[in-house]
Amino acid sequence: MSQAAAKRFFIHDLHVKAGARLGAFGEWEVPLYYSSILEEHEAVRTAAGVFDISHMGEFFVTGREARGFLDFLLPRRVNRLVDGKALYAPLLNEKGGIVDDLIVYQIGLEKFLLIVNAGNIEKDFEWIRYYLPTGVTLENVSDQKFLFALQGPRAQEIVEALFHCDFGSLRYYHFLPLKTDWGELFVSRTGYTGEDGFEILGDRPKAGPFWQALFEAGRPFSLRPAGFGARDTLRLEAGMPLYGQDLDDTTSAVEAGLEWAVDFDKQNFVGRERNFREKAAGPSRKLIGFEMAERGIPRHGFTIEKGGRSLGPVTSGGFAPTLKKNIGLGYVPLEESTLGNEFEIIIRGGPVRARVVRFPFYKRNK
Repeated sequence: MSQAAAKRFFIHDLHVKAGARLGAFGEWEVPLYYSSILEEHEAVRTAAGVFDISHMGEFFVTGREARGFLDFLLPRRVNRLVDGKALYAPLLNEKGGIVDDLIVYQIGLEKFLLIVNAGNIEKDFEWIRYYLPTGVTLENVSDQKFLFALQGPRAQEIVEALFHCDFGSLRYYHFLPLKTDWGELFVSRTGYTGEDGFEILGDRPKAGPFWQALFEAGRPFSLRPAGFGARDTLRLEAGMPLYGQDLDDTTSAVEAGLEWAVDFDKQNFVGRERNFREKAAGPSRKLIGFEMAERGIPRHGFTIEKGGRSLGPVTSGGFAPTLKKNIGLGYVPLEESTLGNEFEIIIRGGPVRARVVRFPFYKRNK
């Protein structure tokens, strides 16, 4: 894709001014890093970093039957949500594969916000609309919203300095609508790094002023901009799957280790049959975390082998800056997924030993 054809963030010029090294991420031209991936990774683990993730998609689902509709569409008990609460959920197809993974926010009993992955906006919208009942409205507002992810152990201090209110009582996967100088914002305690943090959604015209105000408030707390390179190393250490690599339309929630995000006591939801069957009998393959036992960096698409037999693909991999190890995720047959099991990753044509370990690889001290 040519650079001219790439989509750009609303505050592209501010990223350039901050020294961003730009690169392609799907259809988007995004900041890969500003100083270095390692420095930005370390900043998020020790202080705070902010990511522009305005490429993500946002849908509003509204109407009297909106709650019941989402409770059928998603494998989570949406009907147990309360205003100000959010849920992570896989969006399943009829064969039990993962169309996308998303977060659903209950703004009110008749109004919900869905945040979906950038590469799946059109696909998700059509899939949801396929099931949409009369009286429920689905609106795609992705082009109208900015989304910034403020992550790190000093994130709470920064939002409190910016908004002049206490966020100590805002629990994980809860959010607040705030009326501010930058319009109405949704501030949620969520993230994709394994650290404490907040994701802040607002209207497109306010993206630039809010970004600048965020850095003014964050200066005393060592806030720095962070790019997609660090976002990937952080989420990998935290064992968080990436759609299009670790998840796709063929993988089930059970295979992917997301059975915790499926309420199996629900009698009716899209994709239930396969996931219910695999939960009971065990899937044929499983997403595992591994670390390298010898020198070598695993990458997406590399082959996992044992005794000359292919077990499956590496779906994500790389160097873990916090852990100082080379780690990865991949699918292997269920019988090969036990902790400590060893196999080889084919790197540059040769086998390099690796072993199954628990993931997430990194957990922050709470």
